[in-house]
Amino acid sequence: MSSLTTNDGVELYYETHGDGKPIVFVSAWSSTLQFFEKNIPGLAEDYRVIVYDHRGHGKSETPGHGYRISRLAMDLKELLDHLNLTDVTAVGWSMGADVLWSYLELFGSDRISKLVCVDQSPKEDLVPQDWDRQSCFNVEAFTKLTKDIEYAEEEVFTRMAGRYDSVTLGESGFVEEMLNCSKTAKIELMRDILNLDWRKFLPEIEIPTLVFVGRNSRATPPTESAYVGDNIPTAETVFFDDAAICFSGKIQRNSTRLSESSVTEDQVPSRSPTPIVLLVRQNS
Repeated sequence: MSSLTTNDGVELYYETHGDGKPIVFVSAWSSTLQFFEKNIPGLAEDYRVIVYDHRGHGKSETPGHGYRISRLAMDLKELLDHLNLTDVTAVGWSMGADVLWSYLELFGSDRISKLVCVDQSPKEDLVPQDWDRQSCFNVEAFTKLTKDIEYAEEEVFTRMAGRYDSVTLGESGFVEEMLNCSKTAKIELMRDILNLDWRKFLPEIEIPTLVFVGRNSRATPPTESAYVGDNIPTAETVFFDDAAICFSGKIQRNSTRLSESSVTEDQVPSRSPTPIVLLVRQNS
């Protein structure tokens, strides 16, 4: 259990597990590093796995400022610099993909050599839908969300837990971790996300990329997640047919059956590694 202090004076909590080539997980809106608890042990057998909490989330400090995707990208840069990590495979789940796209746009790929984008749209209002399907596309809907977070936060995330496949933490654990994030962080980051459009940047990404799409996702329409894979020239898209969200027990089980990646058949070991493992091994 470790921490670092950013250049604007915020203490960020992080953990490292295992040894080997580094894999860094970047979490979603209102989520903590605990959502990766089922992913860490298996990967840490062969790799160095780094997880951390964004500012205002989990065990990191909660400042009154800095809740923008670009600032979270800077926080990630400071973490990679602090640990002096190179040849990183970076895995961004939902908002975490936004953070990684911002990082690559601002700082390039000197430290990050491979990218995994999980269940995220390049523009949150690409295909309008109502908030019951976990999206917010207009001022009225955003205003309702902010009031719900301010005055009925636990109810909001209890409903969300019921809609998601939340077997990773269980329904009560899901709500607990989602509440372990400041209301200011939730509101200001959502405000920022809804004003971002990464569609013109995606074709500029040149590093090997995996895109994970849950066909039953209740967070992002699968057509929007698939758009990411279609528009990054170096990307490969992996579909999870019976999954609602990509860091659940269901995805954890299904991922062991997949071996799609840019490697030859004789490079695939008998224990059927996940697509992330195959990506890490590319060009190594």
